[in-house]
Amino acid sequence: MPEASDTKGILRQNLIDAGCSQEIIQRCMDLVQRKNTAEMKRILATHRRTLLDAVHAEQKKIDCLDYLVYKMDKDQQP
Repeated sequence: MPEASDTKGILRQNLIDAGCSQEIIQRCMDLVQRKNTAEMKRILATHRRTLLDAVHAEQKKIDCLDYLVYKMDKDQQP
């Protein structure tokens, strides 16, 4: 765990925790060094969309299972 004063270490750990690839992490660290926050925000927004798409795909699978269980329960009713 980085020290509270280690802002680059904290940033790196946050990117790791967010599931960013090593490539994204390195690009973001380079962009921080160059103070290019606009490009970094674009990269993070793209990663966020990727994560959200994955969440939606998994939610669809859960919905399918919920429907299957609902149908099974309904079909067992007299």
